[in-house]
Amino acid sequence: MKGTDLGKALRELRLAARKEAKAVSRSAAMSPSKLSKIENGRLAPSVIDVERILAALGVPEDTKSHLTEAARAVATEATAWRILRRAGLHKHQEDIRAIEAQTQELRVFQHSCIPGLLQTPEYVRAVQQHSELTDEALEKMISARLRRQEVLFDQARRFHFLITEPVLRWELIPRLMTAAQLDRLVAASRLPNVTIGIVPLPAPKSQLPTCSFAMFDSRLVIVEIPHAEITTSEPKDIEQYVLKFHAFERAAATGGEMRGLVESIRDDFLR
Repeated sequence: MKGTDLGKALRELRLAARKEAKAVSRSAAMSPSKLSKIENGRLAPSVIDVERILAALGVPEDTKSHLTEAARAVATEATAWRILRRAGLHKHQEDIRAIEAQTQELRVFQHSCIPGLLQTPEYVRAVQQHSELTDEALEKMISARLRRQEVLFDQARRFHFLITEPVLRWELIPRLMTAAQLDRLVAASRLPNVTIGIVPLPAPKSQLPTCSFAMFDSRLVIVEIPHAEITTSEPKDIEQYVLKFHAFERAAATGGEMRGLVESIRDDFLR
């Protein structure tokens, strides 16, 4: 199915459901103009776009599966960070928030920084300090990322974070702020639906930490590389990330052991 045919099919489903475009776009967390471009074949929808529109329409599972598979015709997509910055990183945060709202189990592997859902405001600002954002755009982005963190308190969802030990020792912010960030990890690890694993430097490992990534259930993976964000919903690709996640999970310290490791690193910053 071509992008134009897919857009037409989505429009026909919306009309059959007797739903206004404005209501669907609002539920799908996208602008009415973007939905219009998709429906009229002027913009090829991503897999994420299709999933969000179908969720807003409340279509049956067989229809949803068929159209999602059609969107997977171009299953791997790369979007340059400069394009996301141009559109507004706060809007991208809202896009991710919409995906998280439809996810029952989120698994995140990070070898470069603290995962976004666990970052303090000071850490968010430091991560974005070289992103060429205006002060206004930066504040909007920080606010949007902090709003995303509310999902952690939804106990109907499960969160699994894996972080390599060097991330905890990397001084992006002043030492006292770093200590506060590490306390934030310890506090989050006590939530009943959140598991945080730290992969210690001495632990034997069967995989290389080649990239950071997030898995949304078993349907979607978002990979971060320096110049772009890559999205894939191809099952064979997703399986590679599942295997990588499990390999590091086996080497990770969790629970009390994890908290002891994080607190010892925090105390180093406080000395």
